[in-house]
Amino acid sequence: MAHTSHTLPILKKLLRNKGAAFGLILIVCSLLLAVLGYFIAPDASPNANRMIPEIGSKKPGFEVQLLRLQREQNTGSPSLWHILLYGKEDSWQYVPVNSYQIQKDSLIYQRIIDDHITERKAILLKNTAAIPVISTRFYLGTDKFGRDIVSRLIIGVRVSLAVGFIAVLISLSIGIFLGAIAGYFRGKTDDIIMWLLNVIWSIPTLLLVFAITLALGKGFWQVFIAVGLTMWVNVARLVRGQVMAIRELEYVEATRVLGYSHMRTIVKHILPNILGPVLVIAAGNFASAIVIEAGLSFLGVGVQPPQPSWGLMIKENYNFIITNNPMLALAPGIAIMLLVLAFNLLGNGLRDALEVRK
Repeated sequence: MAHTSHTLPILKKLLRNKGAAFGLILIVCSLLLAVLGYFIAPDASPNANRMIPEIGSKKPGFEVQLLRLQREQNTGSPSLWHILLYGKEDSWQYVPVNSYQIQKDSLIYQRIIDDHITERKAILLKNTAAIPVISTRFYLGTDKFGRDIVSRLIIGVRVSLAVGFIAVLISLSIGIFLGAIAGYFRGKTDDIIMWLLNVIWSIPTLLLVFAITLALGKGFWQVFIAVGLTMWVNVARLVRGQVMAIRELEYVEATRVLGYSHMRTIVKHILPNILGPVLVIAAGNFASAIVIEAGLSFLGVGVQPPQPSWGLMIKENYNFIITNNPMLALAPGIAIMLLVLAFNLLGNGLRDALEVRK
């Protein structure tokens, strides 16, 4: 088919566009972070949820000594696949210390209780790790629960990419199906589908997402479905217009003369020729889905704690913007901005490479 021979020049044209290439690099890096998150993050516990309240709300670059004590229950050895998906329970309990010294079979340490407040304690060396005290730096600081912001950001990228991917998948499935049927069959079918489109179009997106979320309940998957079900209208409108234009062309007329079924004509001969505009709108929808998910999580109806979501991180820390540690809320905000920018730049690059006219 001729479609394959066109792919390489389009890809070269896309990569020559500096903005699109930058967006593509950011997206690939985000995908790698999402897949390998628990192997990269300093805190590889499930949901990067290692709480050390004594060192809560610390500024970027904060460094502390952590004493590693044996936990009461043995966490076992999970498989690599399990660690990749869910992380690994901490084998040790982490205690922040100011200073320590080893005397015979015991370790005497000054446990940090709060700023400038310590408590002298002792423990048998057999109840600690082989290297009992490690020095740890928190490059973006810690949140109010003493969790590492860098780790939360790395694990949080999964939610943003997953919501974008599933929302786009749902919106494309519904939008292409209804748009193609409306554009191809026209008449009463088109009228009914257009009426449905106009009804959905008239409801504010956030209101519709709220209604669907309340019907499905709060949670991880519910957000994906809710966002996807609100984004198909743009796709359907675009596909309908494209199909209406293409169905009058000679090669589509030829398929009808040859007796091909309507479904074969739509799937094999019309849809491949409108792939360009669909890819452009898919990139735009991906960016929109990330912003909507962040907004929902910020309002408390999206992803639920302790699962890290960039929107939820802003909600938990936004009051620090005007106090002593603005980075707690600014870091996830910058992450959202960069990922949305990446998809918008990719969408613009695709539009230019595929020569899609709005």
